Amino acid sequence: MRPPLKIITLNQGEKAWIKKAKTQDSKAQQWLYEKYAAKMLSVCRQYVRDMQFAEDIMVNGFVKVFQNLGSFENRGSFEGWIRKIMVRESISYLRKKQFVVYDNDVLENQKGQVHADFDTFDTEYIQQQIDKLPEGYKMVFLLFAVEGYKHHEIAEMLRISEGTSKSQLFKARKMLQANLKWMTKSTGGN
Repeated sequence: MRPPLKIITLNQGEKAWIKKAKTQDSKAQQWLYEKYAAKMLSVCRQYVRDMQFAEDIMVNGFVKVFQNLGSFENRGSFEGWIRKIMVRESISYLRKKQFVVYDNDVLENQKGQVHADFDTFDTEYIQQQIDKLPEGYKMVFLLFAVEGYKHHEIAEMLRISEGTSKSQLFKARKMLQANLKWMTKSTGGN
């Protein structure tokens, strides 16, 4: 007779490391840092152009991760939980540096949503175009299009109105579309 099959969850090892890290185990914290640092640096870099500042934000974010690890209840994705901390840390940094300026001009007519075919451009080029956006546009665009937040959530996070969030997104998309359309024409693309 065969012994019953054991079902092993893929994240079981990670859960053990998280449990150890909650007890201030430095090896476990190092393991978690090494596992997620590269991904979280790219998250911070999306919001902050300068890689040195993005690295500082990421390190500060990990300090908060380890300080608040006790509040992670193993519900949902641990990576998603860390990512939220990194996004909030990036927003906090930009707010402190007063890089964010919101255009309070809310567009009345937002028909004709702007969509660009990002598949025709490489990731680095798209990031460069996102970096060219005014900080307020960029932050709302990233929170909505990349992080998946809804406008009411963005408004709460950034302390702006929901209408301003929608306006910023509309304007960001319009600028990106114009820049990407220009690039397609100048390189002889479609």
